[in-house]
Amino acid sequence: MKNVMLSPSLLSADFANLGGELLKIEQNGGSLVHIDVMDGHFVPPVSYGQPVITSIRKCTKLPFDVHLMVEKPEQSIPSFIDAGADYVTFHMEATNHADLCLDLIHKAGKKAGIAICPATPIGVMEHLLPFADLVLVMTVNPGFGGQKLIPYTVQKVRALADIQREKGYKFLISVDGGINPSTVNSVLEAGTDIVVSGSSFFSGELKWERQIPSGFSQP
Repeated sequence: MKNVMLSPSLLSADFANLGGELLKIEQNGGSLVHIDVMDGHFVPPVSYGQPVITSIRKCTKLPFDVHLMVEKPEQSIPSFIDAGADYVTFHMEATNHADLCLDLIHKAGKKAGIAICPATPIGVMEHLLPFADLVLVMTVNPGFGGQKLIPYTVQKVRALADIQREKGYKFLISVDGGINPSTVNSVLEAGTDIVVSGSSFFSGELKWERQIPSGFSQP
């Protein structure tokens, strides 16, 4: 039986009550906190940065998965680790130095994640997969809210799960975007280990304990 983790995205939380929203994550099945960092360049919006992460770190013991949607992540990875990140996930499309990014994260004793946009083939990560702790498949285009899950991204999850199994790699597969009660089973059945959910979780639409299909369990 495969363990599946929920990682609610703090971007959809009430920013005026982040401490309370973190408690909601703890009380409603969250295993990690997904923290989207956007720089206004790699994606159009700008979100929060290191000071916010530092301030909320004391509010929960749950691991922070900091998803860097920023250009040249190698320049800011150390500061996000200092702010309290447990996982740091960077985009392949945002750097020419993906191997360096992995090295920076691992040398700091943290978990390293690699993210890819919907149209990016998984083959670009081929040489890095043995060293990754997490692979994040964007199931919508990053930086734009209210999108529907792009169906072909589920096949990417399935292909990664095949590699994971055949090669014996230890990376976790995470999905992010358009996850709700109507789509969650498709990504779980494809082999997802971590489900990121924002508005569907915080609105109460996605009730995690009721969404795990047979053959899966929560950690």
